[in-house]
Amino acid sequence: MAEIPIEISELRKKANGDTVKELADFLEEKLEGIEIDMTGSEITISYEEEEERTLPRAHLRTLLRKFLHKADLKDFRVISGKENAFVIKEKRFIRVE
Repeated sequence: MAEIPIEISELRKKANGDTVKELADFLEEKLEGIEIDMTGSEITISYEEEEERTLPRAHLRTLLRKFLHKADLKDFRVISGKENAFVIKEKRFIRVE
Protein backbone atom coordinates (compact mmCIF):
# COMPACT_ATOMS: atom_id res chain seq x y z
CA MET A 1 0.00 0.00 0.00
CA ALA A 2 1.46 3.33 -1.05
CA GLU A 3 1.09 6.44 1.09
CA ILE A 4 1.41 10.15 0.37
CA PRO A 5 1.60 12.40 3.45
CA ILE A 6 0.46 16.02 3.33
CA GLU A 7 1.92 18.26 6.07
CA ILE A 8 -0.81 20.70 7.21
CA SER A 9 0.56 22.15 10.46
CA GLU A 10 0.81 25.73 9.13
CA LEU A 11 -2.66 25.51 7.61
CA ARG A 12 -4.05 24.30 10.94
CA LYS A 13 -2.38 27.20 12.82
CA LYS A 14 -3.31 30.04 10.47
CA ALA A 15 -6.74 29.02 9.13
CA ASN A 16 -9.86 28.22 11.14
CA GLY A 17 -10.41 24.72 12.49
CA ASP A 18 -13.00 23.71 9.90
CA THR A 19 -10.59 24.29 7.02
CA VAL A 20 -8.61 21.10 7.65
CA LYS A 21 -11.81 19.05 7.87
CA GLU A 22 -13.04 20.69 4.64
CA LEU A 23 -9.75 19.74 2.95
CA ALA A 24 -10.13 16.10 4.01
CA ASP A 25 -13.75 16.07 2.79
CA PHE A 26 -12.73 17.68 -0.52
CA LEU A 27 -10.05 15.04 -1.10
CA GLU A 28 -12.43 12.19 -0.19
CA GLU A 29 -14.95 13.54 -2.68
CA LYS A 30 -12.43 13.91 -5.51
CA LEU A 31 -10.41 10.74 -4.85
CA GLU A 32 -13.03 8.01 -4.67
CA GLY A 33 -11.79 4.63 -3.51
CA ILE A 34 -8.69 6.03 -1.83
CA GLU A 35 -8.30 6.01 1.96
CA ILE A 36 -7.65 9.35 3.71
CA ASP A 37 -6.47 9.50 7.34
CA MET A 38 -6.08 12.65 9.44
CA THR A 39 -3.65 12.95 12.31
CA GLY A 40 -2.62 16.07 14.23
CA SER A 41 -0.50 17.83 11.63
CA GLU A 42 -0.80 15.50 8.66
CA ILE A 43 -3.25 14.03 6.19
CA THR A 44 -2.18 10.65 4.80
CA ILE A 45 -3.53 9.37 1.51
CA SER A 46 -3.26 5.57 1.13
CA TYR A 47 -3.93 3.58 -2.01
CA GLU A 48 -3.14 0.18 -3.46
CA GLU A 49 -0.16 0.19 -5.80
CA GLU A 50 -1.49 -2.78 -7.75
CA GLU A 51 -4.66 -0.94 -8.79
CA GLU A 52 -4.89 0.05 -12.41
CA ARG A 53 -5.30 3.68 -11.55
CA THR A 54 -2.58 4.92 -9.30
CA LEU A 55 -2.56 8.42 -7.95
CA PRO A 56 -0.26 10.72 -9.92
CA ARG A 57 1.53 13.30 -7.77
CA ALA A 58 0.73 16.06 -10.26
CA HIS A 59 -2.99 15.34 -9.98
CA LEU A 60 -2.88 15.44 -6.18
CA ARG A 61 -0.91 18.70 -6.23
CA THR A 62 -3.51 20.21 -8.57
CA LEU A 63 -6.33 19.12 -6.27
CA LEU A 64 -4.60 20.71 -3.27
CA ARG A 65 -4.15 23.96 -5.21
CA LYS A 66 -7.81 23.89 -6.28
CA PHE A 67 -8.89 23.51 -2.67
CA LEU A 68 -6.74 26.45 -1.55
CA HIS A 69 -8.26 28.58 -4.31
CA LYS A 70 -11.82 27.42 -3.57
CA ALA A 71 -11.40 28.12 0.16
CA ASP A 72 -9.92 31.57 -0.67
CA LEU A 73 -6.62 30.71 1.05
CA LYS A 74 -4.41 32.67 -1.30
CA ASP A 75 -1.74 33.11 1.38
CA PHE A 76 -0.84 29.39 1.18
CA ARG A 77 0.99 27.29 -1.40
CA VAL A 78 1.70 23.62 -2.03
CA ILE A 79 5.35 22.54 -2.12
CA SER A 80 7.12 19.19 -2.26
CA GLY A 81 8.34 17.92 1.06
CA LYS A 82 10.36 14.83 1.84
CA GLU A 83 10.20 11.79 -0.39
CA ASN A 84 6.72 11.46 -1.90
CA ALA A 85 5.19 14.14 0.38
CA PHE A 86 3.57 17.55 0.11
CA VAL A 87 3.60 20.53 2.47
CA ILE A 88 1.01 23.30 2.62
CA LYS A 89 2.94 26.39 3.69
CA GLU A 90 2.15 30.03 4.13
CA LYS A 91 3.60 32.27 1.44
CA ARG A 92 6.34 34.63 2.48
CA PHE A 93 5.88 38.24 1.57
CA ILE A 94 8.70 40.71 1.26
CA ARG A 95 7.96 44.11 2.71
CA VAL A 96 9.39 47.03 0.80
CA GLU A 97 9.79 50.14 2.87
